Amino acid sequence: MHFEVHGQTRPEAETILLSSGLGGSGSYWAPQMEMLGQHFRVVTYDHRGTGKTGGEVPETGGISAMADDVLEIASSLKLEKFHFMGHALGGLIGLDIALRRPDLIDKLVLINAWSKADPLSGRCFDARISLLEHSGVEAFVKAQPLFLYPAVWMSENAERLARDDAHGVAHFQGKQNVLRRIAALRAFDVDERLSYIKNQTLVLTAKDDLLVPFTRSLLLAEGLPNAELVIFDMGAHAVNAVDVSGFNETVKKFLLPSASARIS
Repeated sequence: MHFEVHGQTRPEAETILLSSGLGGSGSYWAPQMEMLGQHFRVVTYDHRGTGKTGGEVPETGGISAMADDVLEIASSLKLEKFHFMGHALGGLIGLDIALRRPDLIDKLVLINAWSKADPLSGRCFDARISLLEHSGVEAFVKAQPLFLYPAVWMSENAERLARDDAHGVAHFQGKQNVLRRIAALRAFDVDERLSYIKNQTLVLTAKDDLLVPFTRSLLLAEGLPNAELVIFDMGAHAVNAVDVSGFNETVKKFLLPSASARIS
């Protein structure tokens, strides 16, 4: 597993581990690194089958196999406890770890995640799979922003999206890996076990998320015993990249309530 450690070097500094979504890249968290690095030791990683980790996604094991990769990183860093922030698929990994190893996670942040996939998400996955299988990698990558960002944001960031398209094609994780990761997303179902997760949790969503209806986050917040729900009016699926300041302030207040109170 390829992982990187940033931010605080003080021995007593708390650690936060970040897990991205379907793309699997640790670089997804670039908009959060400066803020988090001021307070925490920050661990990012490339999921198995993606980025500098590479390799193949296991045919079996689903989300739990992906969570095992995180546990491997935690073990190599000798982490006894850490905060965990996951986006979409990364949030599912966090839920899996919280169910199996609740002692490891201090605070849990779930961004546009779910305990069971919504039918609309299934429709979106079907469309993306069809593009990949029948139109190729370039069409698959070019459609990606439609599921991630608000229309106005895409209009205002056309040059950035063009660069992202080129990077996405050049570093595509492979058809088999994508299909296996989507299959893991669709198979994940912890609806009946949410009440077992006692960790303090921030559930964060955006009303205009096309890929994952914000109602999935409502269900998460209702099912988790110690959850706080924050709903953004705009930001879509990649709300952490669209409303960087609002997102970062929300996460900081959750992770560092006393520090945020002093700042305000």
